[in-house]
Amino acid sequence: MKGNERMTPSVQMHELLTLVLITHNRPAFLRRALQYYATLPCRIMVLDSSTDAAEGIEEQFPQVDYLHLPQYAYWGIQSKLIHGVNLVSTPYMLFAADDDFILPSAINDSVAFLQDHQDYGICHGYCLMYSSHGNKVRYLRRDKKVQEDYDSEQGLTRIHDYVSQYLPPFYAVTRTSLLRDWYETLPAGVAFEWQEVGHVYYLLARAKARVLPIPYVVREINIGGSEHNTEIYTKLAGVDAATVAERDAFAGFLSGVAAPLFGVSAQEVKDATLESFEAFAECLRTRKSLTAELIFDSTWTDFKGQPTRLFGPHQYVEMPFYNQAFFDQLTAQEFLLHAMPAGYVQLAELEGIWVRQEALLATHANDVPETVINRLWAAMDLNAFNRRVVKRLAQLLTEQDAEEAPLMNAWAERLAAAPDYDSLRRLEAMPSGKLLNWLPARNPDAAEASAIGRYLAEKDGGPVFGLLLLDLESDMDKLQVTLDSLVEGHNKAFRVVVFTTAEPPTSTTFSNTLHFVKVSASNYVDKLNQAVRQMTSDWVMLAEVGDQFTASGLLRAGLELLGADGIRAVCADEILRQPNGALIHQFRPGVNLDLLQGSPTGMARHWLIRREVFIEAGGYSADFKNALEFDLLLKVIEQGGLGGLAHLDEPLLISDAPQLADNPHERTALVRHLGARGYKALVTFGEAGTLQIDYQHSARPQVSIILHGADDLDALQRSVTSILQRTRYSAYEVLVPVHQGTSAAMLDWLASREKASNRLRVIRDDGDRTGPAQLNAAARQAQGEYLVLLAANAEIVNPNWLGTLLNGGLRPEVGIVGAKSIDSTGKLTQAGLILGMNGGVGSPFVGEEKNAHGYLQRLLVEQNYSAVSATCLMVRKELFDAVGGLDEAQFAQGFADVDLCLKVGQAGYLTVWTPHVQIVHPGTVPDAPGALAALKDKWAASFAHDLAYNRNLSLTGKGFTLAAPTPVNWAQLLA
Repeated sequence: MKGNERMTPSVQMHELLTLVLITHNRPAFLRRALQYYATLPCRIMVLDSSTDAAEGIEEQFPQVDYLHLPQYAYWGIQSKLIHGVNLVSTPYMLFAADDDFILPSAINDSVAFLQDHQDYGICHGYCLMYSSHGNKVRYLRRDKKVQEDYDSEQGLTRIHDYVSQYLPPFYAVTRTSLLRDWYETLPAGVAFEWQEVGHVYYLLARAKARVLPIPYVVREINIGGSEHNTEIYTKLAGVDAATVAERDAFAGFLSGVAAPLFGVSAQEVKDATLESFEAFAECLRTRKSLTAELIFDSTWTDFKGQPTRLFGPHQYVEMPFYNQAFFDQLTAQEFLLHAMPAGYVQLAELEGIWVRQEALLATHANDVPETVINRLWAAMDLNAFNRRVVKRLAQLLTEQDAEEAPLMNAWAERLAAAPDYDSLRRLEAMPSGKLLNWLPARNPDAAEASAIGRYLAEKDGGPVFGLLLLDLESDMDKLQVTLDSLVEGHNKAFRVVVFTTAEPPTSTTFSNTLHFVKVSASNYVDKLNQAVRQMTSDWVMLAEVGDQFTASGLLRAGLELLGADGIRAVCADEILRQPNGALIHQFRPGVNLDLLQGSPTGMARHWLIRREVFIEAGGYSADFKNALEFDLLLKVIEQGGLGGLAHLDEPLLISDAPQLADNPHERTALVRHLGARGYKALVTFGEAGTLQIDYQHSARPQVSIILHGADDLDALQRSVTSILQRTRYSAYEVLVPVHQGTSAAMLDWLASREKASNRLRVIRDDGDRTGPAQLNAAARQAQGEYLVLLAANAEIVNPNWLGTLLNGGLRPEVGIVGAKSIDSTGKLTQAGLILGMNGGVGSPFVGEEKNAHGYLQRLLVEQNYSAVSATCLMVRKELFDAVGGLDEAQFAQGFADVDLCLKVGQAGYLTVWTPHVQIVHPGTVPDAPGALAALKDKWAASFAHDLAYNRNLSLTGKGFTLAAPTPVNWAQLLA
């Protein structure tokens, strides 16, 4: 049998083999790969097409030939490989990806085999796949047992046999001359799929191949698809004309190259090549040789030794992975994976772990060495490879002369052997870290804190907050977290009542700053209401143990609420702790009735309620234990409407993210509330725990749909056809205004449609009015009680679109209803308008998939915006006339629809955006600088702060990302 194991002497390996490492914009992967390969006794060449060169590679790895080749970028992989191959001077070479681990022993065995068998061109072994996670590495079987020797003297036979049980040979040890010949033969610009097919074809055409019965490489599994978006099977098996022609052309190219080698006609080789393509496709389709099956998970949380491996239900003992030597090599690789983390999945999991570890690393005023060490041990349990934790714990254990000190110091030394990385620096580049670094800017400095203290002293200390903490699981550790955050905050004007199912640790009364009340699962709601009645605080808030109060949140709330006699309830912002520990911001808009009703889980938590208002509303209801705050807010709205409700752009809490699931208590509370408002509404669950309301109006008013901006006959025809064919609501008419500049073809078509349908009316104007003037003129002739302004190039998607618009439009408090716009590919083009976005008026979420949930689930639910677009806008005709319609003077060139919405809002009505009406439209906003300037001047306050948005969010791009850190203007709050 060919391939007896033997080691090639190291002194020869440097002259025999070059390992060519391929990387692009992944410096963490590159450093880890070099750390792994650096001790190989062969030549190592790095082909790095990253935008920026990796820093310090030459100093850290002087034996490596590092080539920075930004000219090839990502899509220049073919040229980059050709460049590298031509620089190799050794007889053998192999490519290596920056995220794979080719085993040194396997490299040696493959080189030795090729040295002993000069008629073979490539040699490799079997591959195992891995995916790296926070504390775990998952291993999967990729290769099945195959024919291992492809030694036929007939090249076409070798090719057919190999692709019939295909194991990718790209990373095999290969004779350099063969690769150089292949890349010289390969035409420029060949698709990635055909590059891979051609690679194996050419090498098997030129020489024999060997798969050794050994573990060869541990490769990272591709999660989420390749950026190249390659799919070999599609190219090999596709039946569409373009793919068939492409396949035939590439087979012709290969046959032209191979025919001289085989001594037969090019047509005969082409026929055999196409047959091999079929065999290749069948191999991939049936997974004859390639698979993805879990073998085992390897978890490493113990700093004392080895990872723990949990094997799956299926094992494949015919594969050569089951030996101690291989598992020892896996352990060394795993150590590097954890000690030098890289990759989206692993870092996403580590983000949450690092956040929790940083919290455990923080010191507190009441700390003693024992409490600090206990927290550090807890941090070690989360991840044993965080060097900040390890160094700190090793230092403290050594100072305490603890028994574990030698082992911890040994672990620290072992970690130090790998290149260092700073977990805190890594974290700071992640969303959680950016958020944690954003918070300190909200704190007052020493001088500001002193001034605030004097100011509050003059105001009797400011308002007192009654904080109701639920501890229904008797978790003292979580309680301590909450209390620590309050003690370390800037505001001390609070009273805390803990409602616990445990025995209170001490006897307290309501006169104490911290009071304990023993409760049970059946009576805690009554106890909450009783406590509020007995408290002397000004404001109350419900929270849970484990919630952390931000350092300055209550301080700013107290200053903002001084003298705010008309305010009844305040919604603030918060930061959510995901189940994995990562943090996301939940920065809410101003008071938003429809968003509250549609997404109570996200909008109803942690409101500050004035104590008297709480009592007058009847407090919490035991019938809605899982929606206490939502039900209370709805009762507050029933008492006084939206008046006296406010929003504070300041996070008060860091709390666990709520579960976005169907909550029957939220639904029934909303049904009760809508009933109190006179509706017999039907409330159903939507996605992610959201609620949808069918108000079930009995009225069926006439609607006039005004198609505006008609200048393209084809687009107009599609729009009109979509309305007439897809609109389920029957009481409507379609008005199409035209002017003297309208084309004859369009006029003829409209005339024919007007005769064919009693729903369509053409509004003829002998003048040249367009834009707002034309729309106003059409509105005057409309017979409907409601107007729908619809772009003449918009297409209707859902049949109940008019009924859905009326579902909101018939509510007495609603003035305007707008819709969601998507393009023909299903990407979002408009979802409400934000004033000030990207320097003008813009829509958030542009480019998102139409089914995306959006920030705060805002793409799933109806909500209030300051403005929506006349791309699709419903307005009550009486209200349209009352506010003067569209402004023809200032906004003839654009933004008259935005001005209309703002006028309607100024008149006291809500503008509602609904995601349940979708139209196909490009969603572009006008390019009208003069009109935009006029709009900003007229509505300066709205542009300064759009209440549908949040001051702490960026107004660039798609929106809803964290803005740059900005300090609070404390001096203004003291004025």
